[in-house]
Amino acid sequence: MIPMVDLKRQYQDLRGEIDAAVTEVLESTRFILGPNVHALESELAEYLGVTHAISCASGTDALHLALRAADLGPGDEVITTPFTFIATAEAIRYVGAEPVFVDIDPRTFNIDPEAVARAITPRTRAILPVHLFGQPADMPALTRLAEDHLLLLIEDCAQSFGAHIDGVQTGSATAFGCFSFFPSKNLGGFGDGGLITTNCTPAAERLLKLRNHGSRVRYHHDEIGYNSRLDEIQAAILRVKLKRIDAFNQARRRVAARYAEALADVAVETPFEDGIGLHVYHQYTVLTERREAVMAALQEADIGHAIYYPIPLHRQAAFDSRDAPPPDLPVAESVAARCLSLPVFPELEDAQVDFIAERIRGALA
Repeated sequence: MIPMVDLKRQYQDLRGEIDAAVTEVLESTRFILGPNVHALESELAEYLGVTHAISCASGTDALHLALRAADLGPGDEVITTPFTFIATAEAIRYVGAEPVFVDIDPRTFNIDPEAVARAITPRTRAILPVHLFGQPADMPALTRLAEDHLLLLIEDCAQSFGAHIDGVQTGSATAFGCFSFFPSKNLGGFGDGGLITTNCTPAAERLLKLRNHGSRVRYHHDEIGYNSRLDEIQAAILRVKLKRIDAFNQARRRVAARYAEALADVAVETPFEDGIGLHVYHQYTVLTERREAVMAALQEADIGHAIYYPIPLHRQAAFDSRDAPPPDLPVAESVAARCLSLPVFPELEDAQVDFIAERIRGALA
């Protein structure tokens, strides 16, 4: 079997170091906001090039806390993409604001800046792009829009850890960057975990309170907050993996290049790199008009595959509106109907990529 991501193999490669780090935490019995959490936050801030890195319990919480720290709420609109995991728009609803879905670029699958420009209204307070599948969104264009209209930029970097634009890491040059450490992510823990980045010290101070029941001093609560703290064990594991993130991402790019070569003459559309930023291939997603046939061939060969994402958010029941029909977003719907993600992880071997490509070739012959 070839899985979508081989977490077991990565653990075996790092087992000695990870087991030692976890054992040290267990022996210390410091499990909440201990030395590994503080060290990890410092190391992440240095790697990402930000003033503050605040860990939390999940990527969804990172988005939620960032929106809370930005004081977004009822009556506010946040422009975002419909082609992403629900957490992106869920967090907007958590604070009482309204997600405004606009269409995506047909090649990168990221939010289309021209569509964003058309959607700005007097109620718009923020733009929330997603660096989908590890491909940085068009941040130069989005930054110009935000500056011209005095809007916040909050980045969903759940799939883009280590991606950058001209050396500037995603999540490091806007109001907030929101990261996920879900196990399958490029930098993944052994459970849930998240991170918010910011260069604003007052915002960072508030985030530190929000993640810990609204408190910075024990039993003194300045506002209603949340229990959203990264576990010490997760922090210890992430510190081991962080040292290798660039090598992991380079290996993902090697796998992607091999796929592109192996599928060059096959009737599928392989991922497009727009040259704006470094793609780190959290997912390797192709487009094909014969998705069911390809899926059947992969299933028969015991090859992992997935559809990210089969139903765009503007078509989800959770975002149904009695006041208006869903917006017309033809590109997102077309991509959702044809997309298929193939296995991609640092340890995937060239022979395995060739085997996958051969099965796709046979399905489309």
